[in-house]
Amino acid sequence: MTIPITAAPTIDATSSIHTGGTTDPAARKQVMDGEVFLKLLVTQLTHQDPSNPMDTNEMIAQTTQLAMMEQLTTLADNGTEAFALNMRQAATALIGQEASYKDADGKAVTGIVTKVSFDGAVPQVTIGDKTIALDAITGVTSTTAPAVPAA
Repeated sequence: MTIPITAAPTIDATSSIHTGGTTDPAARKQVMDGEVFLKLLVTQLTHQDPSNPMDTNEMIAQTTQLAMMEQLTTLADNGTEAFALNMRQAATALIGQEASYKDADGKAVTGIVTKVSFDGAVPQVTIGDKTIALDAITGVTSTTAPAVPAA
């Protein structure tokens, strides 16, 4: 079933926009969620031609697509959470290790990681008196001697 553009209802675009905590219009992200899908489906059913009703197979296909979309969104969210947890674990494992980074002048600096902070999106490690983003670390060296197997 198709709805002519002139008969299509007006949909408030702001109801389907997720701002992600920002007011910058360029940074807004449009999200097709279950609520928007149901609004479109109800609109479609309301304006359908009684002599040519919506095909049930088409409706089932659309419902299946919605379920798949929701599952993919959940999967993506879980992947993001897993990545954030891995970054936290990696940063925590650096405590007591010797780490290197490049300072503002591009000079390599090396020191012992003494502290980790999880205030922002990327964990911050403290080396000496400097706080460095985890992704700015260029190398790590163990400060303990490797275990030598007994002969």
